[in-house]
Amino acid sequence: MGVRNQKREILKRLDSKTLDAKFLTEVEQGLNCSPFEAEAVLQVVKEVYFPFLDEHCTKAPPGKVTLVAVSAEEPAGKPIADCEKQSVCLTVHRGAQDDQMIQEQGPAGFRQARIPDLCQEALSQGALLTREDLAYRVFFVSPRTVTRDLSLLRATHPEVVIPLRSTVQDIGPVLTHRTKIVRLALEGKTMTEICQIMHHSPQAISNYLSTFIRCAHLSHKKMQVGQIAFLLRRGKRLIQQYMDLLSECQADRNMTYHLEELLRLGTCSGGKKGDGRRCQHG
Repeated sequence: MGVRNQKREILKRLDSKTLDAKFLTEVEQGLNCSPFEAEAVLQVVKEVYFPFLDEHCTKAPPGKVTLVAVSAEEPAGKPIADCEKQSVCLTVHRGAQDDQMIQEQGPAGFRQARIPDLCQEALSQGALLTREDLAYRVFFVSPRTVTRDLSLLRATHPEVVIPLRSTVQDIGPVLTHRTKIVRLALEGKTMTEICQIMHHSPQAISNYLSTFIRCAHLSHKKMQVGQIAFLLRRGKRLIQQYMDLLSECQADRNMTYHLEELLRLGTCSGGKKGDGRRCQHG
């Protein structure tokens, strides 16, 4: 038995999370093509379209990075090369507040402060990050450095949820995690209260609620679970749980009221109850 080359394995996993790899998987599985045929299709697409794409490509907002990550619907243990991928846009640098944080706490303090929010932001877009994603695609440090950051975070803030692909089994099912946030909103909790209970950022909460609201609108149009999952690019299991929540609302006047408020406002209220402030989803 040969000696494992860990560096080569890391590079292979990273290479399986690129747009080329995502395209090849879609073609092979969707059109039942061989790897050779899929590669040939990819080359033709590049030759025909790529000369024109740069001219019309819009620039990402400052501080954001787009990367390809494994879908949150994929089970643990499945080879990354065979997993469905999601493109996610993450807010790495938030402006002046992060400049001040780096100045006062250094790069390590900055990474440790941003890792939970980045993982939640990816999950809210339907993907789970890995240590390698954080190391090579976000912070440009070694995986060992990210592992040290995670160990320190868990020791100092054990209540903070950090949904990584390698540890998601330890924090409970992802689907339950997402539907719990929606249920809190339907029970009348404010944005501030949900953030405190779930230890999430307002942006992550808004992303979860946005998906649920779109699901509700499509459900009102009599669309089926499979159709909604396809249109929203989310797993059928998640959409089914959202549909079950919608059914619960019909039997609960309080949940019905807050569902109507969600559909009208686009999200739950922002601050303390009764203060009139709203946190609209953009």
